[in-house]
Amino acid sequence: MSVLEVTLVKSWAGRPERQRRTLAGLGLGKINDRKVLPDTPAILGMVRKVGHLVEVRRLEGTFVSRRSGPAGSSPGGQPKGATT
Repeated sequence: MSVLEVTLVKSWAGRPERQRRTLAGLGLGKINDRKVLPDTPAILGMVRKVGHLVEVRRLEGTFVSRRSGPAGSSPGGQPKGATT
């Protein structure tokens, strides 16, 4: 599965609210913020809407995990605060 590396290269100041929300949805807030996102139709649509503000690179063969594990769990697999 390929992924996209999206970098904010122009400021969102003075841009319409819709574009600001799209940038926030991509996780980009400041210039030079960089996110690695899955290559899905939803992400591609968002990138297309703010393409004049971002720079995109396609990375092949890279796996992106949205989170490391179930919510509320520690790396050891035990819920937080649990005692054995």
